[in-house]
Amino acid sequence: MKTRITQFFIALVLLASLPFTTFAQTDSIQKKVAPNNWYQLDKAETGFYGISLDKAYDFLKNKKSKTVVVAVIDSGVDTLQEDLKPVLWHNPGETPKDKIDNGKNGYTDDFYGWNFIGGKDGTNVHEDSYEAARVYWKLKPKFDSLTDTTKLNAEDKKDYATFLRAKDKVVGSVDPTEFLMMQRILPGLEKGDSIISKDLGKTEFTGNDLKTYDPTLPDAKMARMIYLNMAKANNNYDISNSDILGFLRGEVRKGESANTPPEDFRNEIVKDDPNNINDRYYGNPDVMAGSPSHGTHCSGIIGAVRNNGVGMNGVADNVKIMMIRAVPDGDEHDKDIANAIRYAVDNGAQVVSMSFGKDFSPQKMWVDDAVKYAESKDVLLVHAAGNDAKNIDTAYNFPNPVFLDGSGRAKNFITVGASGDATNGGFTASFSNYGKNEVDVFAPGVNIYSTLPGGNKYGNFSGTSMAAPVVAGIAALILEYYPELSAQQVKYVIENSVTPITEKVIKPGTGKLGADDEKEMVSLSEISKTGGEVNAFNAVKLASTLKGERNMKAEKKEAKQKKRK
Repeated sequence: MKTRITQFFIALVLLASLPFTTFAQTDSIQKKVAPNNWYQLDKAETGFYGISLDKAYDFLKNKKSKTVVVAVIDSGVDTLQEDLKPVLWHNPGETPKDKIDNGKNGYTDDFYGWNFIGGKDGTNVHEDSYEAARVYWKLKPKFDSLTDTTKLNAEDKKDYATFLRAKDKVVGSVDPTEFLMMQRILPGLEKGDSIISKDLGKTEFTGNDLKTYDPTLPDAKMARMIYLNMAKANNNYDISNSDILGFLRGEVRKGESANTPPEDFRNEIVKDDPNNINDRYYGNPDVMAGSPSHGTHCSGIIGAVRNNGVGMNGVADNVKIMMIRAVPDGDEHDKDIANAIRYAVDNGAQVVSMSFGKDFSPQKMWVDDAVKYAESKDVLLVHAAGNDAKNIDTAYNFPNPVFLDGSGRAKNFITVGASGDATNGGFTASFSNYGKNEVDVFAPGVNIYSTLPGGNKYGNFSGTSMAAPVVAGIAALILEYYPELSAQQVKYVIENSVTPITEKVIKPGTGKLGADDEKEMVSLSEISKTGGEVNAFNAVKLASTLKGERNMKAEKKEAKQKKRK
């Protein structure tokens, strides 16, 4: 679930040759300047719709805490970032780079975590295809020419319905004009990007770096204009060139997939058996792998060192961040996600933050089994709802807590929508997915300031990708001070301690600037299960009243064994 890129990209690209000026902007643009930590503040004290974090720490003052391991399944992390380096998980007993599996867990040199989208030779997957295209081209030979569906068995009917949905996504949703425009612009943008990188002396840069940069070559001028227009439209000059290039390349790959099978990016590098979930010990230990801005940003939200006078403060004050790289620039593979969850559980994580998602999941049963495994080991999973402004009560959205085999739903799974600030552009993020049944809570996800890679940087990103680690951080904070609470109890605490949002909010996807539709005002309880925003202070207060059940199962089992004796 990548950092939110504005839907006005095409318009901005078309206008790139014009003087830099004001273009269409998203609903999340703030009307007044908010402090970098606005999302951690208390509304009653500051007026900002934050999570009351300081009040939570006042409540916890003089209480002892226990270190909690939080796994972040993402794109990677900068292991040298000044505000993250002290809180990164180190695998006990593992000696880095000695090419020996000291911990004897099957993963050699997994000092910081593991990279499931890397090769044993040290190469790594960066770009990848989209799941809709993979599904479409896999099923196309069997179903594309089918005219009589009456003879299909139940399984084939299910696959045929999936094929039709994928075909509509891959073929039906492509705008030829937009696709051709992107194809035409991409080579020049890449060329200009290369020139700018050389001029600035760094491969990754942001809109802030370009404000005073004055290129002379036409390609560099065009690239600068596109990047700055994108930054302005997103109200975020911290968006990097790699984020924008990755977005454009992904859109081109989407367009190409209508007529050409997607390239097998992953399997050419990873070289595992993609059809065997029990083939688990593939990948490499490189959790940094290039430009891991998304994972670094999410990690900082959870646990960047607090009160060290550097950068920013994470939500939780006694955590270790375990990075599991499984999310490329494209759609993640179900096998990698399933194995990432299992790795997190087996190596001591109590909370797993998952800021990714897609609308097809061909091996969902593998992911479901991993979710059930996490539930059996009392591990909480926190998932970003997605950035498509759609109702995921009815729209496809994966992973999700509903088991494919009909056995119910996971009790250790929280789905998080993104909020902004009601005084600065509206409470609901215009891009956030929603759902009365499937989105449990809303949490701040607009203009969230956190750690970035490369030279100890910091910046603002927006997305449900940012909201999920806010909730993961609160979950970790609860477990630090109330370690006997079970994963199910932590979920209960988070959901039952929200700040109710009583005023009407804008339904995401309506009232978009420049669109014909008008804003639809709804109660937050109509588009989420709890109808509220997470609140750290209320959460720790509620947690303090509960009797922990984390060891209850083990105690019951032990009591039964004694009784038999």
